[in-house]
Amino acid sequence: EEFMGDRKRALEEEFFRQRERALLERLRGEHARQTARQALASASGISDDVVLTRLVELGIEPDTLLALRLVPLIEVAWADGRLDDRERQAVLSGLETAGLKPGSAAYAIVQGWLASPPPASVLDAWTSYTSALCARLAPGERANLRASVMGQARAVAEAAGGFLGVGRISQAEEEMLRRLEQAFGA
Repeated sequence: EEFMGDRKRALEEEFFRQRERALLERLRGEHARQTARQALASASGISDDVVLTRLVELGIEPDTLLALRLVPLIEVAWADGRLDDRERQAVLSGLETAGLKPGSAAYAIVQGWLASPPPASVLDAWTSYTSALCARLAPGERANLRASVMGQARAVAEAAGGFLGVGRISQAEEEMLRRLEQAFGA
């Protein structure tokens, strides 16, 4: 009877230790996600928990938020399925304008996107981010943001077009520009 009692206590203790470990891991994960959401909220000015959670799920961190700003340039450059040297140069110019330095995490991300197109989830994350941001901006601020982002994206689209790079934007690039424009809302 004493042996069975000791065995029972040992089994109960092990059960609760395993359960505590699982709960502790879950708590750590929730804390890490909450901390990441708070850091993104601080870096981006977004307060919408759904958008912040989506960005965290996609692995977007405050450091890579800078790279997210360049998604429109990358998406337009890859819209026709290829990236030529003039488009690459236009995107690299956008890196300088955004203040990204070689060796930074954001710069490395964009370099990877120059090597191969980003997954569709990146454009989805950018669209969510931009929509949430625009909802917080005054109409004039939203118009300025739209003009800046779309101006840079259009410059990339125009970089490879027409005769000597002037005058023609492909249909795929035009479609991407329209899609990007929708993220800014009314």
